[in-house]
Formats: sequence, structure tokens, C-alpha cells
Amino acid sequence: TDEGISVPMFSLLSSALAFAPAGPAPMRGSSIVMGAKSPSLPFLEAPKALDGKMAGDVGFDPLGLAERAGPQGLTLLREAELKHSRVAMLAVAGYLFTDLGIHFPGASYAGLSSLNAHDAMVESGNMKVLLMVVGVLELIGGLALYEQYEGSGRPAGDYFFDPLGYAADKDIEDLKLKEIKNGRLAMIAFSGIVTQAALTGKGIPYF
Repeated sequence: TDEGISVPMFSLLSSALAFAPAGPAPMRGSSIVMGAKSPSLPFLEAPKALDGKMAGDVGFDPLGLAERAGPQGLTLLREAELKHSRVAMLAVAGYLFTDLGIHFPGASYAGLSSLNAHDAMVESGNMKVLLMVVGVLELIGGLALYEQYEGSGRPAGDYFFDPLGYAADKDIEDLKLKEIKNGRLAMIAFSGIVTQAALTGKGIPYF
């Protein structure tokens, strides 16, 4: 009869449904989340090699230099950035002081501007002394870099130079952040100052 057939049919149907998938499984969160964006360039994905641990790391690497350099190369890049930052901060101060009329004593330094100081120092021979001093500093820095490459563990830019103990009782990470921020600003500032001075041929304020 119809009733005799319907009961076994419903039994089979219910058994089949018990093993059938209830519906499409929900997608895991990790599969739908897009890659994290760079804090400095939110329209680009955050560089994989920059994890935010270094002072001043805001994920700015549009050319992918950090990833191509690798961990050891990234340390050397930070070393170079810190060196240029420190030189630029000194250069900005020196450039401005010279153009304000603050010179070493002696007739050879009188009336010099920052823009023509280089050529004047080469002609007087004083640049040779500076070259020797810089050469010694570069030699020391080169030895430190070699030891770092061999696994000394020295943090990039750390030459243990703190004769006044300035960092002993301060937040060292905060000091690192301030140094790299001011250094980056100084590199841009020095480029701007020299360009403006060369274009106008004038001293402070260079217009």
C-alpha cells in the first residue's frame, strides 16, 4: 500500500540526510582577511620583512629593499641609515653655524660661507686632515660591521659611545625613536638647504 511504501522511504531519506553535509561550511576568518596594510602607505600591503620592532619602523618600503636584503642585510641597511642620519644632523648644524658667521679662528676661515667652504678647504690643504679623521672613523666602523656580520650581536648603530651616561637612566627605545626621526628629517633638511643655497647664492635664510 501507499502507507507501506512511504514509511520505509522516509526511513531511507532520513538516514541519507543524517550523513549529508548540512550546508556550505563557513569560511575561516584567516581566509577572508586581506593582508595587513602598511601604516605609512595604507594603499600597499605591509612589508613582510618589517615587523615594527626597529625604532621608527612604520612599514615604509615601497621598493621592497628590506625583503630582498634579508635579515643580515636589513641590519646593514639600518646601520647605513643611522650613520647618514647622524652625519646629516651634524651637517645641518655645521652648515647653519658657518653661514651665521661662526668660524674657526684664522684668516683662512674668515668670510667663508658653507657653500664655498669645501673648495676653500681643499685649496688650503685642511681637507686632508678631515680626510684622515674620517678615514680612522670609517676603519673603526668597518671593523664593527665585520664583527656584526660574523654574529657579534651588536645592535645596528650601537658603538657603545655614551661618555656622559645620558642613556643610563632614560627610556632607550624612546631615545632610539627620537634619533631616527630627527636623523631622517636632517637628511631631507640638508638636501633642501644646500640646494636652496646653490640656487640662490645667498646665506640664511637662503632666499
